[in-house]
Amino acid sequence: MYEASVFVENHFFFFSPSASPRCSLHLFTLDPFISCVIQAGELQVYIWNPPRCAQGDVVTHTAWLNRSSILYAGEDKWSVDPRVSLVTLNQEEFTIQIENVDMTDEGQYVCAVQTSSRPRTTSVHILVQVPPKIINLSRDIVVNEGSNVTLMCQANGKPEPSISWKLISSSGDLASDDEYLEIPSISRQRAGTYECTAVNDIDTDVQTIDVTVNYAPTVSEGRDVGVTLGQRGVLECEADAVPEADFEWYKDDRRIFNGFDSMEIVNSGSLSKLMFFNVSDSEYGNYTCVAINKLGSSNTSFLLYVVIEPTSSTLLQGPRAVQDGSGGAMGVHSHTCLLFIVFLPFLLRF
Repeated sequence: MYEASVFVENHFFFFSPSASPRCSLHLFTLDPFISCVIQAGELQVYIWNPPRCAQGDVVTHTAWLNRSSILYAGEDKWSVDPRVSLVTLNQEEFTIQIENVDMTDEGQYVCAVQTSSRPRTTSVHILVQVPPKIINLSRDIVVNEGSNVTLMCQANGKPEPSISWKLISSSGDLASDDEYLEIPSISRQRAGTYECTAVNDIDTDVQTIDVTVNYAPTVSEGRDVGVTLGQRGVLECEADAVPEADFEWYKDDRRIFNGFDSMEIVNSGSLSKLMFFNVSDSEYGNYTCVAINKLGSSNTSFLLYVVIEPTSSTLLQGPRAVQDGSGGAMGVHSHTCLLFIVFLPFLLRF
């Protein structure tokens, strides 16, 4: 719905047509300047002069002009613009129509009428309002962490639109209401989708820019894992990096590849797993995971250690059982020491 407004003799009228808005002009008005505000788009503007000439006057010549160019002189069309047409011409009304109004139609329109007594002229000034449109926007960009970033968003419209920026993944607007958004020394937290909004009294236009921030890997601290001899085990290494990191695994100083003994490396995004299917004595020890991308690397260490399963003999000994297999000898030695301490005072008497 478009709205046209006309000032006539200090009265303010609104036209909210459902079919075609009309800017009207009364020849008898004393106002030398009548302001008509309409919106550009699929609409029509009618300009006419209702029957208010003095009695006895006879109209001999009529014309509509725009910027000193004649649009219509009576029934004769002088304008080469196909959007301009004659609607009504008689002793009581002179109406022309302008379709699909745009910015070029803004300006003063003059209706000139020659009567038998004297000539009369009056004018209407059309101000065309245009919804905002973003016409120049930065492309999606990829930068390294710490770089200075400038995003641009230019828009036109009438009234001139205001610009605001928002990082969609963050709360609140950014500190910029200018067509340029400056981000000094960008961090990974400022990566994401930036939204530029252009607003004026008519409408709103919104477009987005994706900003990707590259940074070197950071690896989570490794967790030591205990595995029973002959059983399955897994070491997990997780890295935060953009672009995603490549992983390398080492046992001591020797790099591990898939198919190495009974191990397998499984990578999925930011997670790498070193899997053991049948742990042997030689596989216990220290392991290192290294995450690498084009900006750097990071590593963490793991210990794969043996876990001894309880046997039937250790279970029968109860909670004080010793798992190192020398529990029996240690028990005999303890009893011998106790007897020596008891009889020591008697031996000292002799």
